[in-house]
Amino acid sequence: MRRDYFTLELRDAGDDAVEQPTVHVEYDGPSDELETRLKPGSDIDLAFRFQTPVDDADADGVLAITERLTGEFVLEVNADADDILGLVDAAKAYGQEQSDTPGCFSLEVDMTGGDRFATEKRTLLVYDDEGSLLRKHSLIPSGVEL
Repeated sequence: MRRDYFTLELRDAGDDAVEQPTVHVEYDGPSDELETRLKPGSDIDLAFRFQTPVDDADADGVLAITERLTGEFVLEVNADADDILGLVDAAKAYGQEQSDTPGCFSLEVDMTGGDRFATEKRTLLVYDDEGSLLRKHSLIPSGVEL
């Protein structure tokens, strides 16, 4: 699937957010293609990889969603690095305030035809442009070993 089929919007990811941060993806491609990859009950993982050096002023990268058990690619969308790092910070703050919540941020994928996939997540791994994990910029729940 092409990245230009997807539009990324981050909601409540600012410093003063009071609601749970949300990664919202809108899909405009062929209707059956994404639906076969993203099924209700799917256990998925999110990761962001810088395409430019981390300290670049206009750093950007790719947000990827994969199926947890198989590692199978579900989708990827271009993203601004500052936006993703802001989401990570907001999710950390929200998770500390709302310890009874099952997730620190939510993911919503709206598909052609009106179907929606939604889940709550506690993990978002961030990698530099060479593929090394950036622990301080990642969302890694306590007790998780990588």
